[in-house]
Amino acid sequence: MDKAMWEKAVAFHGHECPGLALGVRLCEFVQARLGHASTPDEELVCIAETDACPGDAIQSLLGCTLGKGNFIYHCTGKTAYTFYDRASGEGFRVVARRNQTSLSREERKQQILTAPLEELFTVTEPKEPLPEKARIFTTLTCACCGEGVAEHMARLQGGKVVCLHCFRPYDR
Repeated sequence: MDKAMWEKAVAFHGHECPGLALGVRLCEFVQARLGHASTPDEELVCIAETDACPGDAIQSLLGCTLGKGNFIYHCTGKTAYTFYDRASGEGFRVVARRNQTSLSREERKQQILTAPLEELFTVTEPKEPLPEKARIFTTLTCACCGEGVAEHMARLQGGKVVCLHCFRPYDR
């Protein structure tokens, strides 16, 4: 495990924990498989199936971020992440192996940080296609609250543009 990677991830995440350790090791795994490190733009894409701690390692170490649009969250409740390299077209899904031993948090963290990568993860085919590149949308003004809303998230209600907070769905 690379100590500099660990320290950078901890600084971003705010504390040490087994989930962050898993994320750092996941980043090592992805870098070894793809042969490159962090991405300055959208060259590497991550689709995360959980909003847990490993996601912070991915954002800080691989350069996949919500703001750039190359870190996408599709909740399934699984510790699984699909990665795509736009240049090569390669895509793979990495799933964390379940650990059912009863260890303290510190023991579990140390186990993750020292285990061979193949003991921590399995690789499968992606379950979803490579997402399109991020788009920049026009900002509209909600007729109710006056706040700006990206046009793809706006709704029409009574002939007026409204945000999701102000929209009253018709669900009978």
